[in-house]
Amino acid sequence: MDKNYSVVNFDELYTVNCPCGTTRRAFTDDPDQIASIHMVDIKQDSELHYHKKMTEIYLILEGEGHMELDGELIPVRKDSTILIKPGCRHSAIGKMKIVNIPVPAFDPDDEYFD
Repeated sequence: MDKNYSVVNFDELYTVNCPCGTTRRAFTDDPDQIASIHMVDIKQDSELHYHKKMTEIYLILEGEGHMELDGELIPVRKDSTILIKPGCRHSAIGKMKIVNIPVPAFDPDDEYFD
């Protein structure tokens, strides 16, 4: 019988490159694809991108800087949270550590660059 829960330790996940820096991604292989959660180390020069299907929720854990959201620069710092809806072009500026919750789960085919 399948369990109705899953447990992952971020420190046991491998790190991959992403438009924002490096990330460790949990629950991307869940068959229901409801959501995933990522621990992301933002680099100084993250790439402006958007998604057509995914909504993302960012929680800043460490650092400070700005989020570029549809051309507007918004200051962010530790404990800031940002809801990024599909179609919003976004980029993080500054060195930060964040938790990112994509809904539905992250799909690399839903990442677009202008």
